[in-house]
Amino acid sequence: MNLQELTTAYNFTGKTVAITGGGGVLCGEMAKCLAGCNANVVILDRDMSLGEKVLASLSGTKGKHKAIYIDVLDKGKVQEAADKTLAEYGKVDILINGAGGNNPKATTNPDHSFFDIPTEAIQFVSNLNLIGTILPSQIFGKQMVVQKEGIILNISSMNAFRPLTRIPAYSAAKAAISNFTQWLAVHMAQEYTPNIRVNAVAPGFFLTEQNRFLLTDKATGELTARGKKILDHTPAGRFGTPDDLLGAMLWLLSPASKFVTGVVIPIDGGFSAYSGV
Repeated sequence: MNLQELTTAYNFTGKTVAITGGGGVLCGEMAKCLAGCNANVVILDRDMSLGEKVLASLSGTKGKHKAIYIDVLDKGKVQEAADKTLAEYGKVDILINGAGGNNPKATTNPDHSFFDIPTEAIQFVSNLNLIGTILPSQIFGKQMVVQKEGIILNISSMNAFRPLTRIPAYSAAKAAISNFTQWLAVHMAQEYTPNIRVNAVAPGFFLTEQNRFLLTDKATGELTARGKKILDHTPAGRFGTPDDLLGAMLWLLSPASKFVTGVVIPIDGGFSAYSGV
């Protein structure tokens, strides 16, 4: 790209971005960033109160934005969400697969061993993360094939690089997302068009409302033993914040990365690079 092209690479005017899990903390920040870059942003979430809250935060930006219900584990509901999006915008240029999460019943602790984890808890976490990424990729990806272009961005995790203690199902599911990202990138390029790119970001340890009191003490604000261990292995010396994801996201969604597909970018403050010595 020449300099002029680079300076306009992050202008998403006329581009429509669909974000599953768009009502969440990290994807909500992605939505705000993309709206600020003039994209049309479609917030897809099962909890419409969260989706509407993010939608309200986009007020005043140039794009045309909407919140639409989706259940990423129900192919019919994913199709309905895609149909509504296409009826409103005519196309989907970018899909961000942000839906995912863990379940306390699939987590080990002193009172709940690995051998006690119920099968249904493992299935729930596996389905929410992996199936919840595959189904939207099928439905929205098929439209991209019709358009002959598009971008899919998946959300993996540092757990895919280094499995973490206590969360076996979540770590395995995120590793599967990284593998699926590579597989789908090759499949789209070879079977359809190299103009459909598939990549992923792998966040490290981000301090959000979901994990705040696993990493910091609720009463004192001091690091917990787990939080201290994480920072001791993070060269950057801090937890990530949602805006730390935005630069890599914009690059992977823009023409600046048009020769990049099938990669998983760690955004982890150096955690994955540090051996501990």
